[in-house]
Amino acid sequence: MEFQDANDTHTHSSSKPSNDPVKLDIEHAVVEDDPQMWSNTKKNAMVCIISGASMIAGLSANIQNPANAQIEQELHASSGDISLSLSLFILVQGNLPIIWSAISEIKGRKLVYLFALTFFTLGSVIVAVSRTIGLVIGMRILQGAGSSAVIAIGAATVADIYEPHQRGTMMGVFYSAPLLGPSLGPIIGGALTQGLGWRAVFWFLVIWGGIIFSVFLFLFKDTFRKERSVTYQTVLKRRLRGQQLPEAKDDSRNISEKESGLDGENRTNSKDIEAQQTIIPAPAIKEVKLSIADVNPFPPYLSIISRKNNFTILIASGFLYAFSFSIAYTCARTLSMHYKYNALKTGLVLLAYGVGGVTGSILGGRWSDRTLSRLKAANGGISFPEMRLESTKVAMWLPLAVLGYAWVCQERVNIGAVCVMLFLAGFSSIWIYTSTLAYIVDANIGRSSTAVATNSSFRGLSAFVAAEIAVPLQDSIGDGGLYTLWAGLIIVAECLILLVLYKGRKWREASVEREKQKLDAK
Repeated sequence: MEFQDANDTHTHSSSKPSNDPVKLDIEHAVVEDDPQMWSNTKKNAMVCIISGASMIAGLSANIQNPANAQIEQELHASSGDISLSLSLFILVQGNLPIIWSAISEIKGRKLVYLFALTFFTLGSVIVAVSRTIGLVIGMRILQGAGSSAVIAIGAATVADIYEPHQRGTMMGVFYSAPLLGPSLGPIIGGALTQGLGWRAVFWFLVIWGGIIFSVFLFLFKDTFRKERSVTYQTVLKRRLRGQQLPEAKDDSRNISEKESGLDGENRTNSKDIEAQQTIIPAPAIKEVKLSIADVNPFPPYLSIISRKNNFTILIASGFLYAFSFSIAYTCARTLSMHYKYNALKTGLVLLAYGVGGVTGSILGGRWSDRTLSRLKAANGGISFPEMRLESTKVAMWLPLAVLGYAWVCQERVNIGAVCVMLFLAGFSSIWIYTSTLAYIVDANIGRSSTAVATNSSFRGLSAFVAAEIAVPLQDSIGDGGLYTLWAGLIIVAECLILLVLYKGRKWREASVEREKQKLDAK
């Protein structure tokens, strides 16, 4: 996909929609109350709301850790039961966004946020009053399902309201809140567990979930627009063809070469399927109402992973997240066993990783946008998504930070050195991840929520595996061996990112051409 700034391509929402099909980049289709045209104050308010909500995902995954000993003792649970409650939470949290995103592409973002937060809050209430470990595990799964929507749909919301050249910065700002969750979770969990008992941890999550639900109910304005969703348009066209409406026949006709080439100022690649989508006119959208029954999450998911550029970058993203989850999990054990730290001190040390991540997210996002703008100017005002990945090179010293962390822990050196290495590892890993997340959105025009949900699925599966093998590996080869191994895997991830940087555009355009041919054949 090649694109210009909104000033070059965007048609203002004040224009009256036509009943004729509109030939535009689908992200700039004419809509009522265009979120991209909202004031900066309103946009920033929406980002603050979804950032606050997304903190739930990271917070709820780690806040239980300081309470595990009490839960194990009071509910007569085994260490395997506790491990299962954590790993299943992460597995569900990573994979449920595929379903949430599909629903959001039919019924809108706000409805999904409200349902997901209801599930999360309900699960938290039941965990807080549970008398058996089985019920705790089951309701932690419900918590994971509810908390899973906020990050995937949140990134899609950012894509709804910001132009591509602004997304790196805003993705960095949005993602900074959930990064604090894993660091604040042990501190909050430790303080509540020591002061009030383990059940207070989950009552805290009930209160937080209720507050966020109320904010979404009364203050959040939906950013989803049906005209800009490839998924919605595809399902709608199928329904229209099935009902044989006159407009369906018009909209289903193949677009001639003349129509699909360059159109005025809309300088898009002729191979770009998203830019060539025939947008269903507003009367047809109002005439046919889609329901949850029209939601099938698997075709959009398969469409995302079938593109070689997507699959490659998703593997790299999975490695980065698995590393982040592993280091937070195993560092807590190291501090407890070898430094004799309690839950509160452990949380304070892990805050170094969180602060590094937040700093890397904000600065990395800004650098990502700056890099995209610079390369776009050098390319005659035309950009493509892979340009953004150039910004990751600055932080590709991450394996050195991981090796440093490995051996300062192995040799049990002063805790200050551990904090420095945690900060550096958090800074560089999230700097890289912010650009890859923005790339995943930019490279999948009109499918942002599905693309981010697929990314979440890869991350969740990777973290699940990391959670299951981290402790056995740490016990057998120590922190030095474990994180030397991780340094090697991160080098592989960085090589995959560079591969997409240099080969991704060719792969993406080939995939787009294949998808176009399939559509033309129907």
